[in-house]
Amino acid sequence: MTDIALFHSSFGVRLGILDAAGRLRSDGHQVLVVDQYDGQVFNDYDQADRFVEQVGFPELMRRALQAVQDLPDGFLAAGFSNGAGMAEYVATQRPCSGVLMLSGALPMQLLGADAWPAGVPAQIHYTEHDPRRRQEWIDTVINDVRAAGASVEVFNYPGAGHLFTDSRLADEYDEPSTTPLWQRSLASCRSPNG
Repeated sequence: MTDIALFHSSFGVRLGILDAAGRLRSDGHQVLVVDQYDGQVFNDYDQADRFVEQVGFPELMRRALQAVQDLPDGFLAAGFSNGAGMAEYVATQRPCSGVLMLSGALPMQLLGADAWPAGVPAQIHYTEHDPRRRQEWIDTVINDVRAAGASVEVFNYPGAGHLFTDSRLADEYDEPSTTPLWQRSLASCRSPNG
């Protein structure tokens, strides 16, 4: 069993995040769903992006770190989209056993960190044609993780959905890609150190 902090996308804690937490819990893990929006949710990327810009990344990072203060050292940090960046940030501030990035990866400098945390492994999952995918950011994160002496696994899936594991987003959901994502993610949660 692993303690997991799960960070939502810019949409907030929608049912898709609760579904993800349920999958993790059914695999035997303790999951803290972090709500950085105090219950507010969005269904539109433009509205969600404006809210994120209004609140600001420094404040979201502060809320992320505050939310995990009671978790024991060695938890796994996981997140979707912007939440992947929050998981990365938390791992630079607290001892984590791994970072699971789902449709998101932010370079360390955007998070105000000098380097990836030493020895902390990572998984990155994206669809190949995700319109929010920034390959240069993914490449930077891969290099940072390796430079820190840790392993990184990168999985690319066919399709163009951003939050492609969320069955309630009809335009994005991709069941054939969601199944292997969860197989790989759950395996990582069981043995985050590789």
